[in-house]
Amino acid sequence: MNDADVLAYVQAASRFIELKLDDRRAHAVALQLGRTLLLARQLEAFPMALEEQPCAIYCPAPFPAETQGAA
Repeated sequence: MNDADVLAYVQAASRFIELKLDDRRAHAVALQLGRTLLLARQLEAFPMALEEQPCAIYCPAPFPAETQGAA
């Protein structure tokens, strides 16, 4: 995905959610999204086994009613 693709995505997404973006704002959003995309690609490319992950796998806490024995 290149800069033009990211900008086209931002423009299409903003139209879809009916968010009015002028050209300057659309370019600023596309720049930030492009940076985020680059960081995500770098993280995905880094070889790391599951046991080396720095955080626990998400496991939602039980609802309070379940822990208190209420039905």
